[in-house]
Parts: sequence; structure tokens; C-alpha cells
Amino acid sequence: MQQSHFFAHLSRLKLINRWPLMRNVRTENVSEHSLQVAMVAHALALIKNMKFGGQLNAERIALMAIYHDASEVLTGDLPTPVKYYNEQIAHEYKKIEKIAQQKLIEMLPEELQEAWRPFLDEHAHSEEETAIVKQADALCAYLKCLEELSAGNNEFRLAKARLEKTLHQRRSPEMDYFMAVFVPSFTLSLDEISQDSPL
Repeated sequence: MQQSHFFAHLSRLKLINRWPLMRNVRTENVSEHSLQVAMVAHALALIKNMKFGGQLNAERIALMAIYHDASEVLTGDLPTPVKYYNEQIAHEYKKIEKIAQQKLIEMLPEELQEAWRPFLDEHAHSEEETAIVKQADALCAYLKCLEELSAGNNEFRLAKARLEKTLHQRRSPEMDYFMAVFVPSFTLSLDEISQDSPL
């Protein structure tokens, strides 16, 4: 039986730090970011289904979100100001991501490749699924900004303003619900969020 390096590669996502050009009160890696995006994407899909008439597969979307940055184990995390500096760079980077996604799929045993393709290849996602994962990704970046600003790190002030514009562009009823119900807690201390639910 041939060995596969697929999961050995994915385990290295924890070694890739996000926000590499900015001072961080607490460093965030791609692995933990992906888990948070998966939880938020799952929540957005369930909110859409339960409150706004959606028909999404929330578990599938959670898996898509888990793997949404998996290609960065091959490409690294290119800082957003560089990645989107102009249209040409953004376009070329998309091509690099596509190659990296395909390379990850090819690391799997041949009989497993098609089972993982829907999660690793973003072109296998529907527009609605992609929109939910992108909303969750932007929301989690925004939450990181709130946490850093709450800790007194003004390095994230402009990033927060940029992400507010992104969130406005990707706005949806399920995102509005999430922002109203869950986001305010991220600016509170542990004591403040523990007051209503003591152990």
C-alpha cells in the first residue's frame, strides 16, 4: 500500500502564522483560523436554513470551511495587501491556489481523491456555499481585529475598517443575525462573558 503525505502536510498548517506583517498580541495560525471559520460557516448555514428559508447542507459547508485555506500549506499565507494589490496579482495568485489545491488532491490515494475534491477544490462549490464560507472567513478576520483592538493593539484599526467594508459587501440576513447576536461578546472580558453562565 502506497504511503500518502496528505495529512502530514495538513498538520503543518499550524506552523503558518496569519497576519504576518502586523504586530499581534496573540499569534493566530492557519489551523486554528480554519477551525473557527468552520464553526462560523456552519452557524451561518444553520441560521440561513432555520430563519431565512435556506436549504443548505451545513455539515458539508463546515467541511469546506475546514479545508478553505489548506492550499496555504504549499503556498504560505500571502498578506492581503499583497494578494489584492492589483487585479493581475490577484488573478495570478488564484491560479497558484488552484494548482496547490490540485497538488493536495493528488497527494491522496487515487481511490480517495474524488471524495476529498468537493472540499479541497473551491471550483466544486456552489455559489451559495462559496458565499457562506467567504462570509465566515471575513467574519473571523473581523473577530480577530476586535480581539486585538480590545487588547489595546491599534495595529488592527485599519484592518477592522477594511473588513467592515468587506462584510458590508457580503452582507446577508444570516450574517446580520450573527453580527447582532454573537459578535458583541468578542469585545468583552472573560469575567463579563461569564457573568450570565457561572459554573
